[in-house]
Amino acid sequence: DEYGREGANVLMRARGRVDVLIPRGGRDLIQTVVTNSAVPVIETGEGNVHIFLDASADEKMAVEILLNAKTQRPSVCNTVETLLVHSRSTVLPAVAAALRAAGVTLHTDARVTAALPSVETVPATDVDWATEYMDLDLAVAMVDSMDEALAHIRSWSTGHTEAIVTNDLANAERFIAEIDSAAVIVNASTRFTDGG
Repeated sequence: DEYGREGANVLMRARGRVDVLIPRGGRDLIQTVVTNSAVPVIETGEGNVHIFLDASADEKMAVEILLNAKTQRPSVCNTVETLLVHSRSTVLPAVAAALRAAGVTLHTDARVTAALPSVETVPATDVDWATEYMDLDLAVAMVDSMDEALAHIRSWSTGHTEAIVTNDLANAERFIAEIDSAAVIVNASTRFTDGG
């Protein structure tokens, strides 16, 4: 931050003095460095990050995790961008109310919209499932099974971080075993993925 864009430009031109650059940040920063650098670059991934609330998710835990994962610092790559909720979960109304109270815009599929008649939402499209908002926006979809949640994540994830909120050990173990992302988290905020 201290040297701003000009400092970044100097680093990108410092071939022979800088061995490698590893840009960390949003899509625009990463692409700018990859495109413009005369120094070798290790390209980092974007953060289309998911949290799956399974049928056994505890309401208090789910609310606390989602508020931290979405609102603590929404402009960074480890912020949750998509919430998947099991159709048998009972925590969606409390989670949605807490997120809305924190200023989060919910981009919801038709089933979530129907389940939250008194909560302001906007209709989600396929663009939302692929979007790294880096803002107080969250895509929310309802799924009927772990299989559906895993399939959604495999389709839309950038491989950064995925999390499950659950009180079912078998579901936690399956999620860990079947998700291929840099970090897979159980019952904690995606914001724990940071640095090395």
